[in-house]
Order: sequence, then structure tokens, then C-alpha cells
Amino acid sequence: MGAVKTKRMPRAVREQQMLDAAVQIFGQRGYMAASMDEIAELAGVSKPLVYLYLNSKEDLFTACIRREAGALVEAVRAGVRRDLPADRQLWEGLGAFFAHTGENPDAWSVLHLQARTHGEPFAAEVTAMREEIVAFVTQLILAGAREAHRDPDLPEREVAGLAEALVGAAESLAAWANATPGVTARQAAATLMNFAWAGLGDLMAGRPWAPPEEPPGPHVG
Repeated sequence: MGAVKTKRMPRAVREQQMLDAAVQIFGQRGYMAASMDEIAELAGVSKPLVYLYLNSKEDLFTACIRREAGALVEAVRAGVRRDLPADRQLWEGLGAFFAHTGENPDAWSVLHLQARTHGEPFAAEVTAMREEIVAFVTQLILAGAREAHRDPDLPEREVAGLAEALVGAAESLAAWANATPGVTARQAAATLMNFAWAGLGDLMAGRPWAPPEEPPGPHVG
């Protein structure tokens, strides 16, 4: 009998296996401390093969950022049903965000911590992802605001800052939730909804908070 031939693993599958290992190592050890030897060992391949597929440590890290950024954006988009009221859409989007970051803590570390602290081109990749999520959240809030105000032409700028603030709060809360044992995605989403929706709800109802008027200046005789 001849020797049994083993099927070669497709390149795309092998590459994803390397990226899985790289995300784990980068997320847990940091970009500078991570070594290609560790990544190759965890992936079950030789270091030359990692270099053959992904060229360099910088290219490997960039590939990790792009893959994980795309997965996070897709998770948020897929989590929202557009036939629901505005608050339910936001609730489901936040739930999807916190579920994904909680289930993939190494990936979130790569995106939220590692990529942002090592300059270009890594920071630019994360900025592009963030802008996409902010744009998506802006449209969610804008649709609700236009419906509440019965004004289909309500300018986007009226809610753009709210979306920026909400996404920033979600990013910080995700880091806190991942570092705090026992915090579920549902609890994190509820925390942010309780923090944000009271204000957003009033805005939708035409009751925005306004700063107090400036006291009159000293009388000049």
C-alpha cells in the first residue's frame, strides 16, 4: 500500500489561522512585546511561512486590525433591525457592540489599545473603523430625531456630536466591562442606555437641555 497523502490546507484558511494566533498574542502581550516566533508557534506553522504569507510584523499587525475592525462593524450593523423604534435600534446596536467586544477581548485590545498607541499606519486603520461606526450611529439617531420632530430635513449636524459622544462612551465602557469580572454585554448596554437615552429621549421629544443664560456683565457707567 502507498502512503496516504494528506490534504494541503488552503492558503486562505492557513492565513486566518495565523491571524487568529497573531490577534491573541498582540492583544495579550502588546505589539512591541509580541514576537513572530510566538505567533508562528501558536499557529502551528514555521516563522518563515508567516513571513511568506504576511511579509512583516507590521503587515501582520495591520492585517489583524483590518480583519477585526471589519468584524466589529459588521457585528454592529447586523445587530440592528431597522423596523424597530429608535431606542430599540440603539439598544440592539449597543448590545451587538458589547457582545462582540466581550467575546473577542484580544481583538478589542488590538483595536482600542495597541493600534492607537503605535502611530501610523495603525491608528489610521482604527480611525477609519471608528468613523464608520459613528456614521452608522449618527444615522440611527438622526432617523429617530427626524421622526420625533416630524421634520424629514432635520440637519445631520444636529445629532453628529451626539453620535461621537456615544461611540466614545461605548469604547470606554467596553474596556471597563472587559476588565471587570461578571459584567455582561446586556448590563454594559443597559448602563449606556440609562446614561444616554434619557437625554436623547428628551431631545427627540423637543426638550433639549440648555445651559443657563450668562449673567449680565458689570454695568459700565
